[in-house]
Amino acid sequence: MTSLKSTGGRPLKGRFVVPGDKSISHRSLILGGLAVGETTIEGLLEGEDVLATADAMRMLGSEISRDENGIWHARGAGIGGLAEPEDVIDCGNSGTGARLLMGLTAGHPIRAVFTGDASLRRRPMLRVTDPLTLMGAEFHARQGGRLPITVTGATRATAIRYVLPVASAQVKSAIMLAGLNAAGETTVVEPHPTRDHTETMFQHFGVEVRVVDTPDGREITMVGQPEISGRPIVVPGDPSSAAFPAVAALITEGSEIELPGIGINPLRFGLFETLVEMGADIAIHNRRTEAGEPIADLTVRASELQGIEVPGARAPSMIDEYPILAVAAARARGVTVMHGVGELRVKESDRLGAMARGLAACGVRVEETEDTLTVHGGNRIEGGATIEADLDHRIAMAFLVLGLAAEQAVEIDDASPIDTSFPGFADAMRSLGGTFEAGDVS
Repeated sequence: MTSLKSTGGRPLKGRFVVPGDKSISHRSLILGGLAVGETTIEGLLEGEDVLATADAMRMLGSEISRDENGIWHARGAGIGGLAEPEDVIDCGNSGTGARLLMGLTAGHPIRAVFTGDASLRRRPMLRVTDPLTLMGAEFHARQGGRLPITVTGATRATAIRYVLPVASAQVKSAIMLAGLNAAGETTVVEPHPTRDHTETMFQHFGVEVRVVDTPDGREITMVGQPEISGRPIVVPGDPSSAAFPAVAALITEGSEIELPGIGINPLRFGLFETLVEMGADIAIHNRRTEAGEPIADLTVRASELQGIEVPGARAPSMIDEYPILAVAAARARGVTVMHGVGELRVKESDRLGAMARGLAACGVRVEETEDTLTVHGGNRIEGGATIEADLDHRIAMAFLVLGLAAEQAVEIDDASPIDTSFPGFADAMRSLGGTFEAGDVS
């Protein structure tokens, strides 16, 4: 384990180039590795999660490479042309990669075995395997639908109409990827809008996608068995990663930072909307569009935050950002109540429980239920605790940010999971003036 601790006292200043969006990076490799001809990808996140997806696509017959300028190149055999992998596909810590790749292979007449690290093997997959079974695939899994899982893809994938029991971009995307090789129209209905990168990426590659709002929810319909060819892609900065330096600047007195080229897709921007409601000074400028995705530059300045009620309906647009929102709430005046966050219990770790325990250890009053997190904020954060990250990159980064505003250093027991989504996080934060150093845990 590689422990790390952070200490407060210095304002953050400068320009912070955030790594590429993880969700879009996964989808770029999958669609680019499926399409006929060459797809070029600029700004791909080169974290462990995404690199695992690149390896998986190679095992499925795609040509994936990186040139000396950092541009990635992908070539595929077209829809229906996946090769059966000769070995087990290891998705590491990536739930996104595992679920999307299972969807892709479920629609093809091949067999593949998926596994992951200890954290991923604990995460349930039935939400994905249930609808994919309706499309003709078969799954053999551990108890509770957990990895390792053997996928036997459909001989002829069946187009379905599926109403999601719980809003989930990963489940929606897995069904749509399986639907690529199904004749006819596949429809997914989600009760609340979730991130729409898959719909946008499909359209960028020429797949016919229709989206309408209905009394039952948001209905996404795609036409299967299209001819898709390679496309250029520019991956925006990940708003989930941008959340960490942004909150660090907000809660550290005298700070002002620039975050260029951040994805501002409204279905991913719930955290920033919430922070502005709390009184955050966040300026959005130079708006533009790349490969169908809205992008802008952000300026973030230290602010006096006020606790608020965060509605449960906002959860799909910020589900990965609640750990860092809890850190902002610890510094805000008054009480912040986050509703509809039960999904956090089945992420890389039980993030709801991890944040509650860690905040309490740092002297912050906090209460949790199965579906809510309440943080009693204030100007004083004691710190002085060692936090168990539980192999969760977002828990690790959230508490390192908390240490920048605490009276005593905050240490995490293992910083190595951070590389799954934000390689070079500590060095980048140091470049802004943050104090990060090796911890005492061995």
